[in-house]
Amino acid sequence: MSGLNPFFIRKRTTLLLLCIFGVVGILTGRLFYIQGIKANYYQHLAEDQRLRDIRVEPMRGTIFDRKMNTLAFSFDTEAIYAIPYQIKNPLADAKIIAEKLNLSEKEVYSKLTKKTSFVWIKLRPLPEEVQAIKEARIPGVEIAQKAQRFYLQGSLAAHLLGISGIDNQGLEGIENYYDQYLRGIPGSEQAEYDSKGNHIPMGERRFIDAQNGASLVLTIDQVIQYIAERELEKAVVENGAKRGAVILMDPMTGEILALANYPTFDPNQYAQYPTAYRRNWVLVDQYEPGSTFKIITAAAALEEGIVRRDSPFFDPGFIIVEDRTLKCWRAGGHGSQTFIEAVENSCNPVFASLALRLGPQKFLQYIRAFGFGEQTGVDFPGEARGIIPPLSRIKNVELATIGFGQGISITPLQLLCALSAIANGGELLQPRLVKEIRSPDGQEVLKEFGKNTIRRVISKETARELATILSSVVENGSGNRARIAGYTVAGKTGTAQKPGKGGYGQERIASFIGFAPVEDPKVAGIIILDEPQGPVKYGGVIAAPFFSTIVGDTLKYLEVKPTKITEEKRQKTEENLVVVPNFLHLPRAEAIQILKQMGLTYRELGTGEYVIAQNPKAGVTVKPNTTIILYCDEESRYGKELSTVIVPDLSGLTPREAEEALTKLGLKLSVQGWGIAHQQIPAPGTRLTTGATVTVYFTAAKTNP
Repeated sequence: MSGLNPFFIRKRTTLLLLCIFGVVGILTGRLFYIQGIKANYYQHLAEDQRLRDIRVEPMRGTIFDRKMNTLAFSFDTEAIYAIPYQIKNPLADAKIIAEKLNLSEKEVYSKLTKKTSFVWIKLRPLPEEVQAIKEARIPGVEIAQKAQRFYLQGSLAAHLLGISGIDNQGLEGIENYYDQYLRGIPGSEQAEYDSKGNHIPMGERRFIDAQNGASLVLTIDQVIQYIAERELEKAVVENGAKRGAVILMDPMTGEILALANYPTFDPNQYAQYPTAYRRNWVLVDQYEPGSTFKIITAAAALEEGIVRRDSPFFDPGFIIVEDRTLKCWRAGGHGSQTFIEAVENSCNPVFASLALRLGPQKFLQYIRAFGFGEQTGVDFPGEARGIIPPLSRIKNVELATIGFGQGISITPLQLLCALSAIANGGELLQPRLVKEIRSPDGQEVLKEFGKNTIRRVISKETARELATILSSVVENGSGNRARIAGYTVAGKTGTAQKPGKGGYGQERIASFIGFAPVEDPKVAGIIILDEPQGPVKYGGVIAAPFFSTIVGDTLKYLEVKPTKITEEKRQKTEENLVVVPNFLHLPRAEAIQILKQMGLTYRELGTGEYVIAQNPKAGVTVKPNTTIILYCDEESRYGKELSTVIVPDLSGLTPREAEEALTKLGLKLSVQGWGIAHQQIPAPGTRLTTGATVTVYFTAAKTNP
């Protein structure tokens, strides 16, 4: 020891102390960094490890009609979920859960073994199922509150409202378009768990409140919507149509008062219906309009001054354009006629000649000005644009056919907006389905949508002149079945051929478009029947009467006063009206007997023995001989089975043989006379819906001498 240099000893000691102080300083600094500077970070990290976050869904916003009647709302319901890593025995637990919730054991086991922190087991359990799970006390299986969507009026306005999914998201329709407003902001419920995943009884719990979604006030009126759906259902069923649609609009504001499609569905149980039934085809599909498009040709020709209401025309039954002969619907033509008579007669050659006089560039300018070839801007997802040929492809033949509504594709809403421009004095308006966005409780208006004028398309004078001409179509022409007692109606019929491979086929689209009253328009509407199967397929015959009922009932509901003279006539007519009785749950035979005694006709749908629904509903007043539809099973209620059959040729058959042939196809026989069948209505080859009646005329068989 005496050999050690004291200097080196002090040096080593100092160095050791410096190292110790350095390490202590580093540890102290690190401790300060962790405990001070990064304290919040590590505190949150620890909390995240201990706290489990359960998402709390907000209430989806309520949807009201224009008079604040509730159409769709959300409410809390219990749901069952699992935390997979807390499940001790997945196989045994899956068996218990599946038995108590009436689920597939395989499906439950798959959920319990998922590599996730949270999984829903059943979203809409029955109260007894919830109680059974609570009593089972299965670790890792819990009960939570979850918002559920409910559509108060069932199928009413189903295509317009759309549907929402199990995760509170809008999937279709208004629910989808306004999802950012309706869905709200989710909250959460947090609780502390230990390292083994067990709940800490006295641990911290946090609640972050969900912010409920905003409410919507629609432009539609539920009463007008019901009127439209009621009559559309009758129109489709009575005419054996593939489908049908109705849109009603306020032509002065662009607000849509009703929008209906048939077949329909119940959005509360939408998975039970074919996807095609949910398609709002009246907005998202396009079609060739046929004669209803002649209002655009007439508007352009009047505005350009190339025609007046008294301009003379001669229709020999055809018009030759280049190498094509375009025929009039009436064999032999209409002969000499004025322009107003040509509109009344819906004469194709006259409108073809007007299109040719306008020329492709000028005519196309008006077509686009009226909004065809572009979206209307309606607040609905997936709106179609239509197809308008480019100028380079419009030769004389194409120009002539466009003049009477062939060779272009449009949407019914585009056509109704164009007609509304004629009704309101020449202004094209943006259509709307939503009036206001309101606070979740519906009390405070957050955003309001008013009238939006896109552009002026024709002058007030032209609009007024064309309205007068279209009112003559209803009073004196092909649209006479659209008359409404007490009101002046302007409109146009349409019977369009449907294009197919190699040209136009035999299927038709029957339609009517119009507005009323002419002097102060309150309602503009369009009704379309796609592929009617009866012996008569003209829009003026099968669509116009339903337009008359829909718009007539709407005007009365809106308290639009008729004129004094026609009011007296209406009162006399109402003396003979019949109140429809309630047939629900009556045997079908008894219901039919009552209808016959009351002077009403009927149509049966379904094979059940009892009436489960009817149209019109009980209490509605109708005219004598009105057809009442009786539904006798669930499948027929929403048009799930609109099956059709081809009427066979029954000539030469006896009544018994004819009845057997028709019964096999689901058709009924009405016997006229006796002997051998020699004539039938409808004719062989006609397509009818099952349940329809075929009238067969029999005569005594001729014998050989």
